[in-house]
This record gives sequence, C-alpha cells and structure tokens, in this order.
Amino acid sequence: MSGTTPRTGADATTADVVCLGESMVTFLPSRPGRLADVPSFARGIGGAESNVACALAAAGHRAAWVSRVGADGFGDHLVDAVAAYGVDTSAVRRDPHRPTGIYFRTATDRFTDLHEVAYYRAGSAASTMSPATVPYEGLPAGRVLHLSGITAALSADCLALLRDLTAPRPDRPLISFDVNHRPGLWRGSDASPAVLLELARRADLVFVGEDEAEEAWGVVGAEAIREALPEPGVVVVKRGADGVTVFSRLRPGPRSSDAGGADHSADTVTHVPALSVDVVAPVGAGDAFAAGFLSATLRGLPVRTRARHGHLMAAAVLTVPGDLTDPPARDRADHLAALDDAAWGRLRLGPGWTGDDTEVRTT
Repeated sequence: MSGTTPRTGADATTADVVCLGESMVTFLPSRPGRLADVPSFARGIGGAESNVACALAAAGHRAAWVSRVGADGFGDHLVDAVAAYGVDTSAVRRDPHRPTGIYFRTATDRFTDLHEVAYYRAGSAASTMSPATVPYEGLPAGRVLHLSGITAALSADCLALLRDLTAPRPDRPLISFDVNHRPGLWRGSDASPAVLLELARRADLVFVGEDEAEEAWGVVGAEAIREALPEPGVVVVKRGADGVTVFSRLRPGPRSSDAGGADHSADTVTHVPALSVDVVAPVGAGDAFAAGFLSATLRGLPVRTRARHGHLMAAAVLTVPGDLTDPPARDRADHLAALDDAAWGRLRLGPGWTGDDTEVRTT
C-alpha cells in the first residue's frame, strides 16, 4: 500500500489533527525510590502522539489517534483512556498475536541519571505498523498529521511507514514532526538517529530540542539547526530554561537535497522565553508544548502567541505527576498569552494553576 495517499473518502471523519504512534500503559510508583524498592504502582497511559491527541481534544479540537495495540486488557485500557478525552480511536487496530507495550518508571527526574525506566515494548503490536498494516483508506482525514521520531525507532516497518507518510504529495496534510530522540530506542537498531534528520526535512512543522539535535546529529545551536533543516516552513527549537526559538517563513522554501542552498532570507526569528514553573514531574511536557503550539496554529494565531500557548500547555503538565492533565480554559490561556513581555516574565505557575478560581502568581 506504499504510495497510497493517506486520506479517506467523503464519508470519513474529519479531524483537525491526526496523531500516529505507539502508546503504552505506564506504571507510576506509589513513592520515590528504586524500582526494586517501590511496593506498588498506579496505572496510567503514556505515548508521545496520543498525549498530543488527548491534549488537543481537551482543548476543544477534533483529534484522532492511529496505532496498533494488542488484543488484551492493556490494549482495552489504552483505547478507552484515550477515547475518554474525546479522541477518535476508530483507526486503532488490534493485533491478536502481539502484546500492548508497557513500562515502569521511578518518581525521580527522567532527564537525569537518578531515574529508572523499564520498557517492555519489544515486539509490541505498535512496532508492526507499516504501509501494509495501517489501512490508509480507514484513517480520519485531517488538516494536520502529527508524527514523532519515536515511531521511526521502533522497527524497520515503522520507519518505512513514516517515510511513506512524509513523502511529498500535492494533497497531503500539513506534516508536524516532533524529533523526540530517545537514544535507548536506537541501540541495536539497524538504522541510526540520522534518519530523524531525513524525516524532519520532509515535514512542514518541526519540534526539536537543542540537546537532542546535538546528540543525534552533532548539530549545535538554534541557527545551525535551522541550517540543517532548510525545508520546513516552521522549525521550533526548544532550549530548555531559555525558552524556544521559532524560525518561520510565509512562503515555501526549496525542497532539494542540498541543505546548503536554502534561502533563509524570508525567515522570521521569534524568541519566546520559558515560564517559571514549580515542576512536579517533567514527563509529557514536550508533547504538551507541541499540542499547545498546534492548537494555536489551527486557530491562525501569530507565531509568538503559538509558542506562548505551547509554554502554557507544558506548564499544565509540568505541575501534575503524570503525562496528561486538563489544559487551562481557552479564555484563560488567551489572556495569559496576550500579556506584555514584562508581565509574562513575572508569571510563576504551580500545581492547580489551571483552575478557573486559582490566582496566577507573579514574581
């Protein structure tokens, strides 16, 4: 089925954003400590693309999630939990021969050496996604197709699927691609993280962290990242505590194989500082940022406002223990995103800040 346009007929469901990728059942510890010492775990869900779909649906958009899960209880839980956010899960397929992926993690920071994560996803149902097993004719039509580099690392079939979905087509949806470099997934793989650069260059909107660009591609700094990604109309470089730098242009750039020949004269460069946040857990913040940015993009808001909505959506997740939470009400987020630079810089967001009756603190 490779080469078939991933769109549906007139009777298909239309979504604002279609998100494709693996989701897993995650087990969150009942207390801090080594996995060996944690006595019990609470069940949740986690997956970069389904996180984005859930956040967008909670923010009032039509979102769909496409994946494969096992014909097991964990698969049932995943589909039910994602659907409970209002996400269309009709294109999720069950695999009677392979299990749903699961993972366990400690309560400590996943971005330091103090954390532990134990994945049980090898041979999962989602790892068999391919141009042959994902029925394009059954996918919801969408204005945006959101993908991530995690899928590319799962298997050769998954990589083939992403290459097919990102292939240039006159009528393809806007392709949003979050690099999401996970070094552990590439160990033992026949491919290398360099393929993430290939996929990102075929997208229209790219999210990438400075740290992951350096680790995966040896590219250092926001300007160098833009030079390595000349084709996408929008490149969002995430810079941690320094916020984000967004490179955007209104007219399309060249899509040749010669990155050095790109014309960046039409680029607008927008720097948007990060917020001060009392972090409870950093898991899922990148997915939430992507959802906030996409939400504002769908609404046609200016680039700076898109990035601010990304920061606000990320702050909602940073102040809860899990991967997902309800975002702030749209009018509340719009009000905060419209603050002047000085007021934005004084914001300090902590647990519960998204509640309508909670006063937002300033520093």
